[in-house]
Amino acid sequence: MNPTSNNFHTTRWTIVLKARGTAPEARAALSDLCEAYYTPVLRFLKREGKTKDEAEELTQSFFARLLSQNSIQSADPAKGRFRSYLLGALKHFLAEHRRNQSRLKRGGNAPHQSLDAPESETSPGLQLPDPGSSIPDSYFDREWALALMDRGLKTVETAFEKSGKSLHFETFKPWLVGEVSSLSQADAASILNITPGAVKVSIHRLRKDFADAIRSEIAQTVNTPGEISEELRYLIEVLSKPRPN
Repeated sequence: MNPTSNNFHTTRWTIVLKARGTAPEARAALSDLCEAYYTPVLRFLKREGKTKDEAEELTQSFFARLLSQNSIQSADPAKGRFRSYLLGALKHFLAEHRRNQSRLKRGGNAPHQSLDAPESETSPGLQLPDPGSSIPDSYFDREWALALMDRGLKTVETAFEKSGKSLHFETFKPWLVGEVSSLSQADAASILNITPGAVKVSIHRLRKDFADAIRSEIAQTVNTPGEISEELRYLIEVLSKPRPN
């Protein structure tokens, strides 16, 4: 599953950056990425104090705007992580939403501001943080990491299902997600009617497959192969810290 320098150019985020959102395959790739990481945006908005309905409506509006406009033109290849781009776009969207709400309360009409507004002295662009946000970036990054882990886990589970070994996955899963309690490897061997040695080997392979799936997912969201290990280290660091308040 590990991406290599030879096939890295086919990953979704690299396609989007290369085509700058104009080609059909780039639009499809961006749509896939948005769908894959819908949950971190939704949870970020809920953390901002939005109700469930408000958060869902804003999330849908945000992605609809992102996909309907050519906002990808503002993405900086030097900061080529889709995570960074998406958070910057979300903060820009929220800042605009707050301004619109404020104007409506005052009885004024809010002019529309594009997500791909160029950087200037009065418009900082998508790459700069919104000072009005009360939620630290680390919260979004943690939710992003959790979503990425879920996708990697689903990839491995699907592979087991296709090979007719769903019971094997469910039995070994506790060792993968750190939830082993009363179940021993001997118990797992008994459940699957295999030797304890085979259980140990299977768990080792499962962990490797999971790591490969995670790296493959990360490859879809960064701009160069060299960023994969760096991004992986960062996401592990984010998950190892207490959840941000």
